[in-house]
Amino acid sequence: MKITIESSRVVKPTYNGSAPSTNQHVPLSVFDKVTYNTHIAVIYAFNPPTPSNIAIEKGLSKVLAEYREWAGRLGEDAEGNLVIFLNDQGVRFVEATIDSKLRNVLPSKPTKEIQSLHPSLYGVEELVQVQLTRFTCGSMVVGFTAHHLVADGHATSNFLVAWGLATRGLAIDPIPLHTRDTIFKPRNPPLIQYDHRNIEYMNNKYAKTMSITDNESNEEEIVIHKVHFTNEFINKLRAKASTGVPKPYSRFETTLAHLWRVITKARGLHGHETTQIRISVNGRMRMDPKVPNEYFGNIVLWAFPRSKVRDLINRPLRYAVELIRAEVVKVNDSYFKSFIDFANSDIVSKEGLVSTANMNKITLSPDLEVDSWLTFPFFDLDFGSGSPHYFMPTYFATEGMLFLLPSYFGDGSIDAIVPVFKDNLDTFKMYCYSVD
Repeated sequence: MKITIESSRVVKPTYNGSAPSTNQHVPLSVFDKVTYNTHIAVIYAFNPPTPSNIAIEKGLSKVLAEYREWAGRLGEDAEGNLVIFLNDQGVRFVEATIDSKLRNVLPSKPTKEIQSLHPSLYGVEELVQVQLTRFTCGSMVVGFTAHHLVADGHATSNFLVAWGLATRGLAIDPIPLHTRDTIFKPRNPPLIQYDHRNIEYMNNKYAKTMSITDNESNEEEIVIHKVHFTNEFINKLRAKASTGVPKPYSRFETTLAHLWRVITKARGLHGHETTQIRISVNGRMRMDPKVPNEYFGNIVLWAFPRSKVRDLINRPLRYAVELIRAEVVKVNDSYFKSFIDFANSDIVSKEGLVSTANMNKITLSPDLEVDSWLTFPFFDLDFGSGSPHYFMPTYFATEGMLFLLPSYFGDGSIDAIVPVFKDNLDTFKMYCYSVD
């Protein structure tokens, strides 16, 4: 995929009236600090006609006035605390062209080649980067990267929708809520009820050992596979798992449980091994009082359903679904508040604890991790010519790192991005569409 970079510049916020001070900063919250310290990239494809680059750039400049954190920089304050400097230094805006039609080059699943459709994720000071790539057919691809320490998927998708509104000359609604420096205060006295040392945190020495071991894995042995689960197939899974259950299991619970079992079979693991899934849990609706949906920042912790391999494979689908639901339910208001109390204590610094959120691993087997984007309004991004024709994450060659996306068909079907070892792919395909 030969792409020509036509220009690269910095876009800064445009304010109505006087600009705010650029000498301010906001500290990262305890949820920001414990999440993935990396940039995340997504790819949008739009069919013609599409707005001009100038119109999209102006919209970006406007929306940055409401989301100032993205135009700032990460760093440390005088006390060594991680903060976002609200210095309005701006975001990277790249214009590119390609001498081809979109349908000839854009794959249906993430590949190494699509990394050229967005700026690099490494060694970047900007917290947001945008690349607009124009095709000879009039189509446009928007490559968007954002630093995860600043915002989670929910908040980032709100920003993207707001960018579309600003580009179309509409009011940004809702206005983001910037309270990360005040909203998550510890209780007095604190009440730490859970083992956060071994869930959200681990010892730094152990983390370094894990990293060294994992680097021995070979990325070339991993293939990114895409699975399309129709709404009909998902309903069959749900019906099978939910028979006799007062509250039917969700599309997410049943699809993930099915994938967990299929991937475990494909891996050929020993029956006595333990496998688990790391599941992101949005705290906005789980905390009491609820955190408004327009809160801008991270508010995610994780659930970890576990099972012996032999039980997961040999017992019915409902067994896996029940494990997933039970563990997600446990990440409730008391758990979130216990974490806030623990993370605000001096235990983390005294014991040298670091986050268990790690995007640098190449192999997760026997475990899985899932990023579910099923409820995010990514398809609501509209610059003035309608919703995107296509949407997907960038290429992540981490075996066992799943992405669940709503299909662009809009009919309730789900696309799953599944990185697997090449040697396991045929077995995975064999069981993938089996409702056993």
